[in-house]
Amino acid sequence: MTTLTNVAAMHEWADAQHQRGATIALVPTMGALHSGHLALVNEAKRQADAVVTSIFVNPTQFAPDEDYDAYPRPLDTDREILAERDVDAVFAPTVEAMYPFGASTTEEPYVSVDVHTLNDHLCGAHRPGHFEGVVTVVTKLLNACKPDVAVFGQKDAQQLVILKHLAHSLLFDVEIVGVPTVREDDGLACSSRNAYLSDAERAEAPQVYAAIQAGEQAIASGEQHAEAVVRAMQKPLDQAEHARVQYASVVDASSLQPVTHLHPGDDVLIAVAVFFGDTRLIDNAFVHVPSSA
Repeated sequence: MTTLTNVAAMHEWADAQHQRGATIALVPTMGALHSGHLALVNEAKRQADAVVTSIFVNPTQFAPDEDYDAYPRPLDTDREILAERDVDAVFAPTVEAMYPFGASTTEEPYVSVDVHTLNDHLCGAHRPGHFEGVVTVVTKLLNACKPDVAVFGQKDAQQLVILKHLAHSLLFDVEIVGVPTVREDDGLACSSRNAYLSDAERAEAPQVYAAIQAGEQAIASGEQHAEAVVRAMQKPLDQAEHARVQYASVVDASSLQPVTHLHPGDDVLIAVAVFFGDTRLIDNAFVHVPSSA
């Protein structure tokens, strides 16, 4: 397995793959790999001849009060895990390699990507600048790694939708592939931040997935009012003593704008964000409104 730490070396590796007729799949990560990341790697191996996994904790998607400095960076362990999965290359650039003119929007010159109304709701409403940082770094990773396919998890559903719009709107010659959320045995979505939970918080955390299941069941049962779906999602969270709900929402699956009424044939995204102490967990599901609604 090759480890690459600068853009020029990454370009050289990608060009060599394409010259031999191989396709490339990119799995962007921030490291601290878990089974959810490995599901992305497995899908990437199905999608292309060569797989590159990027490991980069992107400073521009963290707010000043978030956990950028504390975010785990076990690079050596991550590399061992990826080598065992026969990943072809790891792209682990420095901040200076990815942001040669600085990572702050106050520094010049600086160019970023605006996602417009796609970040007005859900996580975007509570994390100003987050998705601008995400799409900017993904644009950089796509340009650096030159993949034919890029694989992302559906757990970060708003991110996935935005990145599909990014590729379509800016004419990237790359397919954005989503992989279903990987869960622990009790239903909790796999996340690097699960390690932050206390024992008591971890015991209650599966209620986040229970909220999503409740929303899915309400829609499957014919509920047409988004407010009623949200109330159904709220009930399991009310049973978690340590939970503090940031949002529970129903939005259009493409525009990410809130909906008030569900019509047969609609595709919606139901989503929650919940704090347990200082740890923020998200979960969601894409739901097709049945014709019997």
